[in-house]
Amino acid sequence: MINRELIRIKVVQLTYAYYQNGEKNMDNAEKELLFSLSKSYHLYNYLLYLIVAASREERHRVDIAIQRAEREGTEKPSEKFVNNKFALQLEENKMLNDFFANDNQAWEDNLDYVRKLCNHIEESEIYANYMADPTNSYAADKEVWRKLYKQLIAKDEEIDGILEEKSIYWNDDKDIIDTFVLKTINQFDPANGADQPLLPEFKDEEEKMFARKLFRAAILNAENYHRYMSETSRNWDFNRLAYMDVVIMQIAIAEMMSFPTIPVSVTINEYVELAKIYSTPKSGGYINGMLDSIARYLVKSGKMYKVMKKGVSNQ
Repeated sequence: MINRELIRIKVVQLTYAYYQNGEKNMDNAEKELLFSLSKSYHLYNYLLYLIVAASREERHRVDIAIQRAEREGTEKPSEKFVNNKFALQLEENKMLNDFFANDNQAWEDNLDYVRKLCNHIEESEIYANYMADPTNSYAADKEVWRKLYKQLIAKDEEIDGILEEKSIYWNDDKDIIDTFVLKTINQFDPANGADQPLLPEFKDEEEKMFARKLFRAAILNAENYHRYMSETSRNWDFNRLAYMDVVIMQIAIAEMMSFPTIPVSVTINEYVELAKIYSTPKSGGYINGMLDSIARYLVKSGKMYKVMKKGVSNQ
């Protein structure tokens, strides 16, 4: 689940923090990086579990409505939504239940939010269309939750505040994790039952090594990377750069020099996008030109063996 986009974000955040906190302990900083990545996986499971929590709240509401209807002799409510086959399969999922077996951060301590989410679900056109559809299929059950998640959870600003209170590591993760949750919903297969695999924390050991190697290279070789920046900045005053710009370029150079199979253009584009998010409005364009110049200098001086295309990468 933890992909290179998320790793790059975490490395930028933790490298910046490394210089800000003053401790300068590489081993502790690396542990913090890996812990931060593990918290992203926690968030993935936590957001999946929100579907379970909302389904249980809906079941509770329907049970109360059925009891009332029986007392008053009125028509009982539809149980279609609470019998949603995808949601029931997710509720029984072994990986999800194992993850939360010893976890104290369940949605039970945010029932007000879960209830409010259920209100939004019941008021939505997605829910109305689903309940009015006479067909009964697993595909439709899965699709309604995909739509509900995408429209009501992924776009909900209130949940950001709740997640921020839960963990400082979740502040910038949700947009990426939302894509993983939606991918997981799409991958569910009724034939797998409770054994449906969720996304693993890391695809393989190589991804974890990418995080460690990138982080260590960025910090341990910082002096050299700063010299490359200074030598290629020409008319720019290197000492007046935004500090985050320096950190982002430092990590980008580490990636260019430490991972031979990653094209220079890919690295530059990735860190230009990060600059647009984490630094100044002008940083993207400046970093794009600077990294291109640095890469050409590294190739020309024999410090890096990669093919460079003519011109500057497009941003």
